[in-house]
Amino acid sequence: MKKVKIKTGDIVKVIAGNQKGTQGKVLKVVAAKNKAIVEGVNVVKKHNKPSANNPQGGVTEKELFIDISNISLITSKGDVTRVGYRMEKENKVRYSKKSNEVI
Repeated sequence: MKKVKIKTGDIVKVIAGNQKGTQGKVLKVVAAKNKAIVEGVNVVKKHNKPSANNPQGGVTEKELFIDISNISLITSKGDVTRVGYRMEKENKVRYSKKSNEVI
């Protein structure tokens, strides 16, 4: 299994696909499938039949998974960056390879 450097809560930008350029917060990461759900990206509409829980039925929108290779982390300045790891004192931290700042 490949190590995933994107974590839940990170702000990312889509770098490939028809949603290219869109930014959002990572809601969920599934490392086994190498996919993530990003807020406001890959939104689809689902038509629901009327039921006991939802007597009206209707159309709901939800985000689907996007491949991790198509998203990249954003620095505090808004630049797209790669993620690296290093030891600071006795703690392992993630850092931005472009700006060298701790994430």
